[in-house]
Amino acid sequence: MNLFDKLYDENENAKVRFVGFTTEQARYDFGIVFTNLFFGKPLVVCMQTGRSTLLDPKDLDDKAYLQKVFKMDTLHQAEDLSEFFKIALPSPSFETQYE
Repeated sequence: MNLFDKLYDENENAKVRFVGFTTEQARYDFGIVFTNLFFGKPLVVCMQTGRSTLLDPKDLDDKAYLQKVFKMDTLHQAEDLSEFFKIALPSPSFETQYE
């Protein structure tokens, strides 16, 4: 009996960047996984909370989204995070991923 329908099972040697920084209001520790999966969007993981999301440069304009996904206390913190990720995340190159 087959209990699961496999959607995908990929192996990849991914590049990972670990970065920690502070602002006037908070300390941040992130792991950024650069992969060819997920349409080129890096997987960003908060090392303090374990919360994660896929981000691309367009997502960084939505400060309320960043505040929600990383459970930040203020919109100002999300603005600081947006500014950092605008520098740290590359522009994705969109390629056909699923056929």
